[in-house]
Amino acid sequence: MQGQKDFHDKLSLCLRLSERVPKHNFYRRLRDLLDWEFLREQTRPLYSHTGQPSLDPVVFFKLVLVGRLENIVSDRRLVEHCALRLDILYFLGYEVDEDLPWHSTISRTRQLYPVTVFEHLFDQVFGQCVAAGLVAGDTQAVDSAPVKANASLDSLREKAPAAALHVAQETAVPAELPSAKTALQLRRIAARQAKRQAQPGGLGAHHAKAQLLSNKTHYSPPDPEDRISVKPGKARALNYLCSLAVDTATGVISHIQADLADSRDCLHLPALVPRLQARLRAQELTLRDFVADTGYSNGFNYAFLEQRGITPWIPVFGPYKPTVEGFTYEPATDAYRCRADKLLPFRSFRTTENETWVKQYRAAYQDCQQCPLKASCVPHSQFKQVIRSAFDAAYRRAWQRQRTRQGQHMRRVRQRTVEPVFGSLLHHYGLRRVGTKGRAAAHKAMLLSAIAYNLKKLLKQRPKQMPSVAVARYSGQPRHGQQLFSTWLPDVAHLQVHFFSCAYTSSEFCNSHHGLRSVTRRLYFQRRLSG
Repeated sequence: MQGQKDFHDKLSLCLRLSERVPKHNFYRRLRDLLDWEFLREQTRPLYSHTGQPSLDPVVFFKLVLVGRLENIVSDRRLVEHCALRLDILYFLGYEVDEDLPWHSTISRTRQLYPVTVFEHLFDQVFGQCVAAGLVAGDTQAVDSAPVKANASLDSLREKAPAAALHVAQETAVPAELPSAKTALQLRRIAARQAKRQAQPGGLGAHHAKAQLLSNKTHYSPPDPEDRISVKPGKARALNYLCSLAVDTATGVISHIQADLADSRDCLHLPALVPRLQARLRAQELTLRDFVADTGYSNGFNYAFLEQRGITPWIPVFGPYKPTVEGFTYEPATDAYRCRADKLLPFRSFRTTENETWVKQYRAAYQDCQQCPLKASCVPHSQFKQVIRSAFDAAYRRAWQRQRTRQGQHMRRVRQRTVEPVFGSLLHHYGLRRVGTKGRAAAHKAMLLSAIAYNLKKLLKQRPKQMPSVAVARYSGQPRHGQQLFSTWLPDVAHLQVHFFSCAYTSSEFCNSHHGLRSVTRRLYFQRRLSG
């Protein structure tokens, strides 16, 4: 007879979550992994000693971590999702009939807690990874990627010029004039926009509502700290920049921070490295090799890392040339020698319009005027000069390093280490879009994603198992024709079996002990036949 299941929505009273959640469940193991009590001590000064009790800080951080582990950014969806999962309720410390906090309570608590509390939790998890042997610390790979902000391009408004100030005597004080750097950037933006408008192939460029946007001319009122940025192959959007450092041993995240998306990657390195070194030094680790892509190529960065005892494995950007055609550099005198055997000594330092320091090498006026090669060398100038970067020596050392075999190896290490981690954070740990507003809130969201990533990697780590191996050998001297571990055993009585442990991997164990398994198998069958 066909059966039919009837459902009666009755009240169940005999239910214990610890019995319903398996021992190997992820959230059950995560519940016992950390001592969460320090979060209450960190946040105690933020509350008064009177009033209604607040949301438990431990519950808050567990909730937001569940959101990152489940790839849920919305607080409303997070509360609904947690109410349906017994293992998450057990992890949070809530009963089945107990109401979870409101989504607005989670948002307000996130705004209340400072960034230092989130960073302290990140340091605690990172210390657990170091204790588990997942972090080497000597080599760190760094990269950055844009993360969408919680704002739309439709919300952009044009920046209004600074209004004149009026004093009591009704005399107008003129507004502060823009600096030379800002004026230069505005001229470059205007020239670039005019060039784009003149190009015929621009999709939608001649539309009536089309507008050219720039961070110098527009801003977003909902989130003034986000920036307009575009990545090759991606659409223009309001973003934050996520800067990430990953340990190359097993891919544990060692540092993460939120930066403004309209700045170059190389400008964030001087602030990133001291924080990274301080975190590694707190775990008694030493940073020796720093691996990054060409976006971090900067003469100051090379000298900065070398001064701190770190080897920079950063490829030099394309336009750099280690030599000047037709001139020979003499390091002893810090001068260049031309084809006419005239010396161009170092004259002075100066800055370019981009505020970068350069060194000026210039020949003497008499040498150039009497030189027979002046017509082909400097036909429209009175003397020859060579402009090089103030950090040219550091550039040259980096250029030589990237051409070595170890430099090519470091490039591959960066590609297989930090880029997969970024992909995981963006697609599986809720970092595709920042659901909050402000740079500090974006930094908190990035820290939570990194903490969730490190926790999952920590729980996946298992100690190496030591397999037992049985070895059969002859007790006496082997006769002629008898080989150790032979597949034909003429005399079973002279065999002894010994057990020992070895740390071979599974593949090495199978390859090197194939004959051993054959011996043990034949020994077993012969004893069965004889018995």
